[in-house]
Amino acid sequence: MKTSLSFHKVIVGLLVIYLVIPLAATLLFSVAGKWDHTILPESFTMKWYIELFHDERFYGALQHTLFLIFVTVGLGVVIMLPTIFIITVYFSKWEGWLQTVAMLPYGIPPIVGAVGLIKVYSNGPLPITGTPWILVGAYFITILPFMYQGIRNSLRTVNAVQLVDAAELLGATKFQAFRTVVFPNIISGILVSTLLSVALLFSEFAFANLLVGGRFETIQIYLADKLNSSGHLTSAIVITYYSIILLVTGTVLKLTFKKDKVPSPSSKKRSVFFINKPFRQKNTALEGENS
Repeated sequence: MKTSLSFHKVIVGLLVIYLVIPLAATLLFSVAGKWDHTILPESFTMKWYIELFHDERFYGALQHTLFLIFVTVGLGVVIMLPTIFIITVYFSKWEGWLQTVAMLPYGIPPIVGAVGLIKVYSNGPLPITGTPWILVGAYFITILPFMYQGIRNSLRTVNAVQLVDAAELLGATKFQAFRTVVFPNIISGILVSTLLSVALLFSEFAFANLLVGGRFETIQIYLADKLNSSGHLTSAIVITYYSIILLVTGTVLKLTFKKDKVPSPSSKKRSVFFINKPFRQKNTALEGENS
C-alpha cells in the first residue's frame, strides 16, 4: 500500500513539474532584461509589464473578452439550466435528443463552423457577420457540452426527480420545488460548468479571428498580433492572461466550497418551514370547511 501511494505521488509530482516548467520559463522571460548565454536571466526588469499596462489596446481587448464571456456564459446558464431541468424531470424521453444536440459541437471543427456561420449570416435578415453578436452565438454553441454535462451530472447526483416529487407532495409548486430545493443543491455543479466555460472562452482564437478579427479585438487576437513584435511582451501578456484565469478560478472554487458546506440547523428549519407552509395552509382550510 505504501509503495503504491509513493508511486502515485511520484507520478503526480512529475505531472506538476511538467505543467509548471513552461509557465515558470514564461514568467522568467517576461521579467528578463538580458537572457542570452546563461541558464537564468542575467538581469530583471518590469519594462514589458509597464509597456503592456500602458497600452490601451490591451485594456480594450480584455474588456471585449470579458464582455463576450459574461454574456455567453450568462445566456448559457439562463437557457440551459431550465431546459435541462424540465427535460430531466418531466420529459425524460427527450433526454437522449438533448444530449445529442449538446454534444454536437465536439464534432464540428471551429474553422468549418466559422465558414458556415459567415455564409449564413453575411446576408439575409440577420447580417451580423463581423459583429460581437455572431461571436456570442458561436461561443454559446461551443460551451454547450460543458453546460450540459455539469448541470445534468448535478441533477443526477441529487436525484432531482425524487426531490421534486417530495416537494410537490408537501404542497410546493413546481417553481418552488426548483427554486428552494433543487437549485441550492446543484449550484456547485453550475459554478463548475461556468468555470470550465470561462476557461475555454478565454483561450478561444479560431472563431474570434475568423468571425470578427480586428473589428472586435479579443485578448487572443491581441496576443497573436504581438507575437511578431516582442517575445518578452508576449510572455508578459501570457502571464497576465493566466493570472486572470487563476483569479477567476479561485473565486469560483471559493464559491463552490462555500456552497458545499453543511447548512446550519436553523437554515434547515427555515427550508422545511417554507416547503411545509402550503401544506399546512391546505390542512387549515380543510379543517375550517369540516367545522
